[in-house]
Amino acid sequence: MLRGLRKASENWLGKIVMAVVVGGLVIAFGVWGIGDIFRGFGLSTVATIGRTEIPIAEFQARYNEQVQQFGRQMGRPISPEQARAFGIEQQLLGQMIAFAALDERARQLRLGLSDAELTKRITENPAFRGFNGKFDQSVFLQRIRDSGFSEERFVLEQRQGTLRRQLIDAIGAQLATPQTIAAAIERYGEEERTIDYVTLDASKAGDIAPPSPETLSGYFEDHKVAFRAPEYRKVLMMIVSQEELARGIEVSEDDAKRAYQDRLSRYSTPERRQVQQIVFANADEAKQASERLAGGLDFAELAKERNLTEKDIDLGTVTKSEIIDQAVANAAFGLAEGAVSAPVAGRFGTAIVRTVKIEPGSTKPLAEVEADIKHDIAFDRAKAEVNKIRDRVEEEFGGGARLDEVAQTLKIPLLTIDAVDRSGRTPEGQPVTEVPADVDVIGGAFATDIGNENDPLQLKGGGFLWYDVAGITPSRERKLDEVKDRVEARWHEDEVIKRIEAKTTELMDKLKAGASLAELAVAAELKVESKSGLKRQGSDMPARVMTEVFRTAKDGFASADGEKATDRIIFRVTDIKVPTYDAASATVQSIRNQLKNSYNDELMTQYVTRLEADLGTSINQSALAQATGRAPQ
Repeated sequence: MLRGLRKASENWLGKIVMAVVVGGLVIAFGVWGIGDIFRGFGLSTVATIGRTEIPIAEFQARYNEQVQQFGRQMGRPISPEQARAFGIEQQLLGQMIAFAALDERARQLRLGLSDAELTKRITENPAFRGFNGKFDQSVFLQRIRDSGFSEERFVLEQRQGTLRRQLIDAIGAQLATPQTIAAAIERYGEEERTIDYVTLDASKAGDIAPPSPETLSGYFEDHKVAFRAPEYRKVLMMIVSQEELARGIEVSEDDAKRAYQDRLSRYSTPERRQVQQIVFANADEAKQASERLAGGLDFAELAKERNLTEKDIDLGTVTKSEIIDQAVANAAFGLAEGAVSAPVAGRFGTAIVRTVKIEPGSTKPLAEVEADIKHDIAFDRAKAEVNKIRDRVEEEFGGGARLDEVAQTLKIPLLTIDAVDRSGRTPEGQPVTEVPADVDVIGGAFATDIGNENDPLQLKGGGFLWYDVAGITPSRERKLDEVKDRVEARWHEDEVIKRIEAKTTELMDKLKAGASLAELAVAAELKVESKSGLKRQGSDMPARVMTEVFRTAKDGFASADGEKATDRIIFRVTDIKVPTYDAASATVQSIRNQLKNSYNDELMTQYVTRLEADLGTSINQSALAQATGRAPQ
C-alpha cells in the first residue's frame, strides 16, 4: 500500500502536498492528506467544503510551517506581504480544499477501510521492520515520532489517504495513452542526425582597420543605451558571524576533556559482529538442534534442513545495540568468533545464534579530536553571544539609531560598498567581494530605499547581517571618453560579425548552386568536421545549430550562429535515423507513463474543480487574512 501511495505522489496528488521524511525512508504523506482539520466544526473557519470546515488554527499552523521553510531557503525571514506575493497562502488553501473535497466525497460514497486491513497495510510496510525482517512496534513508534506524528494521527492519515486513493484510482485507472502520440514523442526525442560542417570564426574576417574618430562617435551615438551607466547604490553592512565569534572564544583543557567524555560515543566505533540465528517453534525443538550441533552438525546444514537460506538466517554485521532482541544480542556478543550459542529464549521464539565474524571496536584518543571539540564548544557558546548581540542591535534600532551609529556603539565593524549595481559589480566592472555568498544583500539593497528599516539577513553558518542603503547614484548616459575602449571593442566585434555573415552568405549561395562543402572548405581554408548521433537534447553543439539541424532535410544545407557571437556554422545533413517504435521498450514505457500522468493530472484537476462546485465551496476572506497575518488577530 505504501509503495502505491508513494507512486501516487509522482502525479496529480503528489503535486499538491509536501512529502514528509520518515527516518531514512521517504513516505508520501501527501496522499494521506491533512487529518486533524476535520475534527469538529468551529465557527472560525477559513473555508467550507460541503459539510467540511478548515479551521483557522489548522490553516495557520500549516501556513506558518511553509512560510518558515521558505524563509530558510531564502536565507532571511519573509513578511506576510512577501509570502502572499509568492502565492504561499493560495497554494496551501488550494491543497487543503482539494483534500477536503475528496474526503467529503468519500464520506458520501460511504467508502471505508476495516481496522484489520489498515493494520495489515501498516505492519507490511518495510519501513517498520526490525532486524528479524518482521514488523517491530518500537521501530514503528520511533519512525513516526521522528516525523512528528502521534500513533493516533498517523493511523488516521493512513486511513484517509487510502480512501482518497480509492477515488483517484477509480477515476484515472483506465486512462489509455494513444500510440500515435507516444510514437511522435519518441521520434522527437530519439531521432538521430549526422552532419558535416565547417566553422567560420573571427580569424576569417581578415584585418580590420581601427575606426576613425567620426566613425566611432557615430557608432557611439547609435548605441548609447548599450553603454549607459547603471544605477549604483552605496551599501552599509554590519555582520555578526557565529563562526567569527567562535574564533575568539577560548576553551579550557578541562572543558574539552569533559566534552570528550560526554560525547565519547561520537568518537568510538563500537564492536560489530556478523550474526546468524535460527528461530525454533519451541524450546524442545531448539534443544534437540543444539545437541546435534554439539555433535558436529554444521550450522549452515541445520539451516538447509529447515529450508532456510543464508539470507533468512543472517542478521547482518551489526552492533550490539542494533539487535532489537536483547537476549539474542547478549548471546551473540558473548560468543567467540565462529562459536554457536545454546538455545536462547528470545522475544520472537527460542533461537540458536552463531557469531560468524567479529570486527573490534575502537576509540579515537582525545588528542586526535581535541581541536574539533574545542571548536564545537566555542561555536555553541558563540550562538548565545550572537543572540545577545542581535537583541542589543534591535534595542538600538528601537531607540532610533542608524546602522552606522549602532556599529559604533556596539564596536562592530561597519563595512561599506561605495558603489554596486544590480549585478553585484563595481563601476570598474569588478564583482564585489565583501558580501557573504550565502545571502542576497544586493537584491535586498535594490528592493529598499534610503532610510528604510530592513530585516536582517540570517547567515547559513549562524549569525546575522544588517544593511542600509546610504546613497543612490541614478542611471545616466556616459560620455564617449568614459567608455571609448569598450565602444571601440564593440564596434570591432560588429565589423567582424558583418564580414563573417557576408562570407557565410557567399558560401551558402555557392552550395545552393551545386558546389560541394568539401570543395568550398579547401578554397576557403576551412576544416570539414563531422558529428553523428545528434539528438535534439544533450548534444555538445550550440542549441541554435541543433534547431536548424532538425529543420533541415537530408542532404540539405543550412547555417546557424555558433557558440560565440562572431562564429557561424555551415552544415549539411548527411544522415537521419528514425527510431523504430517498440511498445515494450523502456523509452516508450517511460513516455506512456508520463503521458498517463499528464492526462491523469488534467482529469483530476477537472474532477476536483467540479467536486468543489457540486459540494459548495466558500472561502472566508476575513479569516484567511487573519490566519496569514494580514488582519489583526
